[in-house]
Amino acid sequence: MVEDDDPIMLALVRALERDGHATVRASTGGQALDLAANEQFDLVLLDLGLPDIDGVTVCRELRHLDAGLPVLMLTARDDEFDVVLGLDAGADDYVTKPFRMAELLARVRARVRRQADSSLAAGDVRVDVAARRAWRGPQELDLSAKEFDLLVLLVRNAGSVVVRERIMQEVWDANWFGSTRTLDVHVSSLRRKLGDAAGDTQLLTTIRGVGFRFELG
Repeated sequence: MVEDDDPIMLALVRALERDGHATVRASTGGQALDLAANEQFDLVLLDLGLPDIDGVTVCRELRHLDAGLPVLMLTARDDEFDVVLGLDAGADDYVTKPFRMAELLARVRARVRRQADSSLAAGDVRVDVAARRAWRGPQELDLSAKEFDLLVLLVRNAGSVVVRERIMQEVWDANWFGSTRTLDVHVSSLRRKLGDAAGDTQLLTTIRGVGFRFELG
């Protein structure tokens, strides 16, 4: 929750926490960016008018730190230009002040639920299934279609071994049979893009003769 007006901040925090959300507060854009650089959040409520950095700039920086982080912008400015400016900066939604608390809470719930439904995570790897985007830490991964589908299957089953035959059937073809050489090629490429260097802690573990396990981290 990024808001410099204390009465509004306290009212929002009380309402959000009554609605079951844990909150972290920042009263400036600089504080918000420091928090976002060091912690993971499900959603940012961001006031457009902040005392140090304009909320539009903060939103752009948040997108740079974490492209998949939902941002709901609060603004006292309701003309079309300012709304478009906020959305172009990467905001997912906006609410103009004064707002009805019930409407704001409903938008927060919907955005968090949508994020949870389409998001997978294991360690510092996150996958947005609906948007077909994936990140390791703050870095977005450039994956082919099959690499993405392979990552989704492995992360969704993180901590468990996924056998080669199941991977081939679900990622390539339900009626697949034959060599799994193409799987090995894709796993190798996925490892490289994830930064799984030899000698480092491996995200993808090969279970020889069986399949692969994505480590929980």
